Amino acid sequence: MNKYLTLVLLFLLTLSCKQENTKSTPFALEGVIEDYHVLLEAVNHQDDKMYVVNFWATWCVPCVKELPDFVQVYNENKERTDFEMVLVSLDRSSDFETKVKPFIAEHQLTPPVVLLADVKRMNEWIPAIDKTWSGAIPATAIYKNGKQIYFHEGIVTEEELKKLIQ
Repeated sequence: MNKYLTLVLLFLLTLSCKQENTKSTPFALEGVIEDYHVLLEAVNHQDDKMYVVNFWATWCVPCVKELPDFVQVYNENKERTDFEMVLVSLDRSSDFETKVKPFIAEHQLTPPVVLLADVKRMNEWIPAIDKTWSGAIPATAIYKNGKQIYFHEGIVTEEELKKLIQ
């Protein structure tokens, strides 16, 4: 509970700070998210932004295969004020410091990365992300103005992703 309150307070402080020449993002806080509601609230804004959310894990071969495409698309679009991306790791929270952070550095993941550690309620948040989602990864969801406009379970190529965000 303490971690959740700290995350919420830091999130609110981040949003309230005026930033020169940088865009404000709900994904500015990287780390472990204990409650899936934090993620859902971050992508369900009525702000004309497109939120691309990719679910992956360090141990998932297809996930690792598609990550460079997400990094490329993020790097090409990160200056856009109507675009956000977050990579949501589904690794164990105990692996964040020892496996996920080194993986982020080694693979030069430039999009914000969070680890969703709400495993006890995965039967709630998986259908909350998309009713058709079996829970398999990789999986990608795109949101705009509080509505999910795309969901795909499986690999999304760079070309497909570019088409989707245009």
